[in-house]
Amino acid sequence: MLHGNSVRLLTGNSHPELAQAVAERLNVLLTPCTVKNFSNGEINVKISESIRDEDVFIIQSGCSDVNDNLMELLILISACKGSAARRITAVIPCYPYARMDKKDKSRAPITAKLVANMLAVAGCDHVITMDLHASQIQGFFDFPVDNLYSEPLMISYIKQNIPDWKNGIIVSPDAGGAKRVTAIADKLGIEFALTHRQRANKNHNSQEERMDVLVGDVRDKVAILVDDMIDSGNTLTLATRTLQEHGAKEIYALVSHGLLSELNMSKIEELPIKQLVVTNTIAQKSHQEGCSKLVTIDISPTIAESIRRTHNGESISLLFGDWTEPNGAF
Repeated sequence: MLHGNSVRLLTGNSHPELAQAVAERLNVLLTPCTVKNFSNGEINVKISESIRDEDVFIIQSGCSDVNDNLMELLILISACKGSAARRITAVIPCYPYARMDKKDKSRAPITAKLVANMLAVAGCDHVITMDLHASQIQGFFDFPVDNLYSEPLMISYIKQNIPDWKNGIIVSPDAGGAKRVTAIADKLGIEFALTHRQRANKNHNSQEERMDVLVGDVRDKVAILVDDMIDSGNTLTLATRTLQEHGAKEIYALVSHGLLSELNMSKIEELPIKQLVVTNTIAQKSHQEGCSKLVTIDISPTIAESIRRTHNGESISLLFGDWTEPNGAF
């Protein structure tokens, strides 16, 4: 239950279905606002009700038209700041540019830090996000950032929807996800495996890649691939074929952020997997129409509860009980 009547929920055009689901969970109405484009592409925002001295939460995910959605968020924050909102929280289920979190080559930008700076300049006071690609992104901000986790939802899904999960093994498609899969495997009381992606030969001009299972035995087991995001599907394709070659009985894939922006969904149908399970940090309706194997986990209860706890001044960490943050983000 929300204390007082000073909560305002706003949303742009990135994921209105999620915003509506969160509003229904909180039993509040979305504050009417119009976010539209002029003919030259500039974004126009109009908030139709007073938000003076209100606790404002703007739900906007960094997906599909990521630059437009980011700009919408910044303009909404600025509009709320100029309208004397008491506190402005950006609820960003999928943080934009999260993969650009470090300078991994010469002259490379750290764009995740730039996004943090832009949010601060716009007037944001607090950020709620989910499964950051790298948890150290929280350090780019000089105000509070709450990073929510989808792993408890994934564990519940595994227990309820994968019949032979006790004969399963949690698999990471790269070494960077080792802490994540070991944490989930420990919670389930099953084993884990790691794969390694590399070029097929030492010729640096070769584009062929392959994977090897470095740790763990997947033979005759239900292999459950866990990763933080899927975009082109290349990693998933390599990993599923590798697991099949090593004798996995069944293969499931659980992914936090289903970007799927570069992927023809018919490619998923052809892969030897039973299901591709993603959360709805990003709208999946159009993707589901083209793929019978795609399943969505609803995160709106977690988002709604984090908003309620933030507004009431309660602990968000209690949402996850004794869940320990994996080292190396999801």
